[in-house]
Amino acid sequence: MRKMILMSSAAALLGPMTAAERSKGRFMRGPDGHSGGKSYAEMAAELKTHFDTKMNEVKGIAESALAKAERGEPLTTQGKELADQALSGLTEIKMRLDEFEQKSSRRGSDDDRSQMSVGDQFINSDEFKALNGNLSQGSKLTIEMKTITSLSTNADGSAGALTRSERVAGMLTQMQNRQLRVRDLIAPGTTSAGSIEYPQETGFTNAAAMTAEGAAKSESSLKYGLKTAPVRKIAHWMRASTEILADAPALGSMIDERLRYGLAFKEDGQLLNGDGTGINLLGINAVASPYVKPAGAIVAGETPIDRLRLAMLQVTLAEYPATGFVLNPIDWTNIELVKDAAGGYILANPAALTGPTLWGLPVVETQTQAVGKFTTGAWRMAAQIFDRMQAAVTVSSEDRDNFINNLVTILAEERLALTIYRPEAFVTGNVNPA
Repeated sequence: MRKMILMSSAAALLGPMTAAERSKGRFMRGPDGHSGGKSYAEMAAELKTHFDTKMNEVKGIAESALAKAERGEPLTTQGKELADQALSGLTEIKMRLDEFEQKSSRRGSDDDRSQMSVGDQFINSDEFKALNGNLSQGSKLTIEMKTITSLSTNADGSAGALTRSERVAGMLTQMQNRQLRVRDLIAPGTTSAGSIEYPQETGFTNAAAMTAEGAAKSESSLKYGLKTAPVRKIAHWMRASTEILADAPALGSMIDERLRYGLAFKEDGQLLNGDGTGINLLGINAVASPYVKPAGAIVAGETPIDRLRLAMLQVTLAEYPATGFVLNPIDWTNIELVKDAAGGYILANPAALTGPTLWGLPVVETQTQAVGKFTTGAWRMAAQIFDRMQAAVTVSSEDRDNFINNLVTILAEERLALTIYRPEAFVTGNVNPA
């Protein structure tokens, strides 16, 4: 009797569910037909809290009933019926809790979008889902993507695999093989302004010297010039039929593989080769010092590998440590394929490549670097990127031709500025000795 009372004495708290309540869901609804805009994990947590609260109240009633039983007071028929109803209601809550936890486990966290590609974020956004596959004339949808740095077919959730991947506990080893871009070498930053004013070091004279007591001290000098880096825009667009809005995987692929990659590729070129005229950024190569073999360096039969090490030395002599190289893929391939007299590769191990590095520094391979050219320098210390707007994707049917021909325009754009604090910290030149 005591066990029966302890398990089922809570009818007054919950009461039975009606058929309508069971069909609609009495407590809460969420994604995929559930109201409230909450994720499965959030709803499961709230339901668990609700279950625990009701269970504690049930225990209180059960303890009261046990006390009455010990005093010899019989449990009334009405009390037994209420206890049975409470047990049924509590069981139904537990079943609903288990259902939400299972759905949450299958879906993963709806709020964890850091593992989604930009295309996946777009098609899973509340704004896109609200369209129901339809854009009326004059309507527009803009969603800013916060995760763009570079696109890699090895990255989790990249354009090469638009389906949602299961998260595996532990280190994602493929990330170390992610394709680097020029952006990855430079210090990041953000801004809300249309331009950046910054001090650029133009000269340093170090006159520090041993000084006798009572003698005049040496005077050093440090020169700065105030520079302005304007925020520039990179953008492009495509047209698509309205039917593609209902084809979410195709839309995600278009955004990832074409629009976002196009922004990143153009960005590489501007960060490296922009000449600063008109609407162009002022890139690293435009201000970098030309390579000159440092005085005192003795190298017989200089090779491309030797030259890149000497360029590192030139940066070091400018009082900055080099932190990376930028090479054309052709030049980097030629370096990796260098063999010794016995036919063995000097740098590369074809069976175990972990990423392009040379002299302990990362190598960025990009076709925006001219064949036969290299750039090295103190990328993170001597330059900085300021993002005014990270990659944003806009879908619109505003154009008259779009409306008539059932088309939409998909636009991708970003805004950024590049500041170069010390040009002497960068060196560029020919990979192959003359």
